[in-house]
This record gives sequence, C-alpha cells and structure tokens, in this order.
Amino acid sequence: MAINWFPGHMHKARKEIKKIMPQMDLIIEVLDARIPFSSENPLVPALRGDTPVIKVLNKRDLADPAITLQWQQHLEQQDRLRAITLTHNQRSEALGILKVAQDMTSHKNRERSALRVMILGIPNVGKSTLINTLAGRSAAKTGNEPAVTRAQQVIKLPDNILLYDTPGFLWPKLSPAACGYRLAVTGAIRSAVIEFDDVALFASDYLLKAYPTALMERYKLKALPVDGLALMDAIAVQRNFFSRGGVPDLHKVSEVLLNELRAGKLGPISLETPDMVAAEAAELLQSEQQASSRDRDAKR
Repeated sequence: MAINWFPGHMHKARKEIKKIMPQMDLIIEVLDARIPFSSENPLVPALRGDTPVIKVLNKRDLADPAITLQWQQHLEQQDRLRAITLTHNQRSEALGILKVAQDMTSHKNRERSALRVMILGIPNVGKSTLINTLAGRSAAKTGNEPAVTRAQQVIKLPDNILLYDTPGFLWPKLSPAACGYRLAVTGAIRSAVIEFDDVALFASDYLLKAYPTALMERYKLKALPVDGLALMDAIAVQRNFFSRGGVPDLHKVSEVLLNELRAGKLGPISLETPDMVAAEAAELLQSEQQASSRDRDAKR
C-alpha cells in the first residue's frame, strides 16, 4: 500500500514559501533524527536555491546516536549546510542554532539590520516546539497531531532575528514507498489516513532486523519471532490482546507498538541509515528505468 497525504493547505503553504523564499537570509529545516532522509522535504532544495541552511536533527533522544552521527556527517557533505542535533525543550542548545545562523550569514552585506530566517519542517517534527523554545514564549501552536500550524507568521527572536514560521507540508508523492511508511511510523502522517496494522507490520519487520534485543527486552520474548506478523502475535500473547474467539487483536497490538516506539519505550531507535536510503534510491531508479524500457518496447 502506498502512503500519501497532501491536503489543500499543504499546497497553499508550498506556494507561499516559494513566494517569500528570495527574501530569506537563511533556512532552518527541522528533521526527525530517527528519519533524516524521509523527513527531509525533497521540494526544499528547489525552493532554497543557494540560501544557506541549517538542518536540525530534532528528537535526538529518540534516535540511535551512532546512526545520528552518520547522518550528520552525510548531510554536511553538502555546500553551505550545517547539521545540528537537538533534544526536546533544551533552550541552551536551541539558542546555539541562532549563533550558528549568525555565523553562516556574517559575510552577507544585508541592506536591512534584521536577520531573516525561514523555518521549515514536515508535520509533527517538532518545529513549533522549537520556535517556542527559541522565543521563550508560546509563539506557535503545538500538538501531538500533525499539521497544527496552518498559517504563516513572523516571530521576533533575540539578537534582531526575524523567524518566518511556515505550515508543515509534505509532498504529493512519497517515494520510495518505504519513505511513506517511515513517516507514518513516527507520526508525521495523520492516523486517520493510514492503516495501523499495515504500518505496524512494516515497523515490526524492520525492528526484527535492526533492533531484535530491544524487542525481546520490551515485550519479554523468550525467542525471536520469524517475521513481523509472528512478532505481532507474540506481543498479543504477552499483553493479552485477544478478540472474541481467542484471535489476536492485531489492531490493538499495532496501536501499542507504534505508540511505544514513538514514545521511545523501546530505547533509542533510528529507522533509516544513509546506506539504506542510497540502496533504496538505486533500486527505485533501476525499477523506473525498467518500466520506461517496457513502455518503449510496448510502443514499438
């Protein structure tokens, strides 16, 4: 199943961002440290041009620190880009982002005295919470559901910095397919538009390969299940999640697994690595080339 979510207000946000982007001195893009690639909007580079950017890998405490370091090094291979990690509500760390922003733009001869910074981020990545931390007040709405911010606003920060807040937006087609699933696992896509069982099965298969010990400890498993479905059945047994007739309640298992994963109860977990997404991109490209070749053969 392909997962996509691009409601009308996201299309509007994209148009507004494109309009004011040339006025910006710097961009802060907030990413989820557990999924830096999947939470990095591929539409941003085209909108950004050569404007310097700070990538904030937020929710560092929920991510695997070794993999987060890999992502920092990978991202900083790009020109005029800094990658910074951040933990929820750490104001001293957050204010350090503003210092980096000033350092990255100090060479600019701006006609205006204020430093104009646009902050971007997909839904539910923690962008509004970061804004409130930087401002030292409730300047942006926050919530546990994605797409809380619906309108653009300008917030004055210390040291004469103007922060342009924008609605979180995804992109029309989430590709490769695993990208959409990882976004759904972390809660970046509204629960109403996903199949919990399907997303939880994706998470189960991944966790079995990448974090088997964490699974066995959290769910008190005596042996490692053979696949994701067997894992979900085992969790049903351990938590006594059964429907009528003694059938495992996989929907209940799915809700619990995803909620506990999102809350960090399985420990620090990353859902993708630079090597993994590079392999996925290569596989997708090969698949598209083969499909294009078949289309040409069919036309001939």
